Amino acid sequence: MFIMLPRIIILVVFTNITLYSRAQQSVLDGYIREAFTRNEAVKRQNFQLEKSMYALKEAKAFFMPQASLLSSYTKASGGRTIDIPLGDLMNGVYATLNELTNSHQFPQLENQSVLLTPDNFYDAKVRTSLPLINTEIWYAKKIRQEDITRQQAILYVYKRQLVKDIKTAYYQYSQATNAVAVYQNALDLVKENIRVNQSMLKNGIRNSTSLTRAQAEGQRTEAALTQAMNGQRNAQAYFNFLLNRPAQDSIRVNGATMQEPAAITPTDIRSREELVQLEKNRNMALLQQKMQHAAFIPKVNTFLDLGSQGFNFAFNSATRYYIWGLNLQWDLFTGGQRRYRTKQAEADASIAQTAYDETLQGMALELTRATNDYNTARSNFSSAQTQLQLSEKYYRDQLKVYKEGQLLYIELLDAQNQLTNARLQLLQASAAVQISAAEIERAQAGYPL
Repeated sequence: MFIMLPRIIILVVFTNITLYSRAQQSVLDGYIREAFTRNEAVKRQNFQLEKSMYALKEAKAFFMPQASLLSSYTKASGGRTIDIPLGDLMNGVYATLNELTNSHQFPQLENQSVLLTPDNFYDAKVRTSLPLINTEIWYAKKIRQEDITRQQAILYVYKRQLVKDIKTAYYQYSQATNAVAVYQNALDLVKENIRVNQSMLKNGIRNSTSLTRAQAEGQRTEAALTQAMNGQRNAQAYFNFLLNRPAQDSIRVNGATMQEPAAITPTDIRSREELVQLEKNRNMALLQQKMQHAAFIPKVNTFLDLGSQGFNFAFNSATRYYIWGLNLQWDLFTGGQRRYRTKQAEADASIAQTAYDETLQGMALELTRATNDYNTARSNFSSAQTQLQLSEKYYRDQLKVYKEGQLLYIELLDAQNQLTNARLQLLQASAAVQISAAEIERAQAGYPL
């Protein structure tokens, strides 16, 4: 059973309830901007977007020249050798020449054995390479560009869902706060009723039945107040969780006079980021397919080596060298690998297209349901206003009769409970309208990011 509450106190409480007020929207926008910078899920998606941007820069870097320092040093002993019989070939000739010239100008030579593995030999060079024809890296860059747009769409999806969650949590907290105020004022009224009934009992005007009932109503009101305060704390903690703040941080709730909710006309949903994400998935699959077809085009690179090589770390004009050249790679046969990759890319594109169509239908259904829920909430809100007006009139009439001594206290209590019920139902109806409006805004991606 609900508590009783006087009309004047309820009106003061309900002037703090707002439907689409500018002050409330300004506060909400501030909280949403704060959430965009503090929410952990949004931070994670920002990091994913940053990673995709670096991947694009990496893909572009493949078009630039690359320079590498390459060096090697070998120390060897043993192994295969090449025997060069210089002595056997030249010593006889040199001896004859010495006899003819009567001199020793031509010395005797020894046979040589040269080690094939170079001993104490170094080779150091700087190699600069540049791709001239490479369709693979060109398509890789295009795919990375599509992936950045896809990651941006994913980030916006998270932000839009966060906007809806924040608005819903804010409206729920506002409703819980107003409910606490209702119960607190009701408890004050019950205490006043207990005091009045005690005075009447003492003066012999009323019996103890009214006092007992008022005391029982006070216990129920305290229990309801405790439950409402717990709901308020839970709503506060969840709202602060979305903003990545301590659970006990205060929440500003600006209010204005309650207004009749306006009709909302649904708009086109084809600009929703979920569809953009699926479209980019399909584009990336098509680019993968084109890249596999373009793999038949040969790859051509050019390179330039500037270096030095020699024994015993010698460095002079005889050891320095340069080499310039072209590399050609043309895969003539790969066992069907490219064909199978092409088929996989075609399947990925078909999957993305069917997912796009299915998601579009689901979003249209989501928007239809959200619109219907909003219209129902508007109707309930209007009905709650009417019920409140009737409950107020009924309570005034009963209160007048009770003051004249022609009405039992339990009948007045019933009128007060009906009035309190009507106030609380209007609270719920106002929150339902705001939440359903946030659902429509989410369904048609209407919030400006």
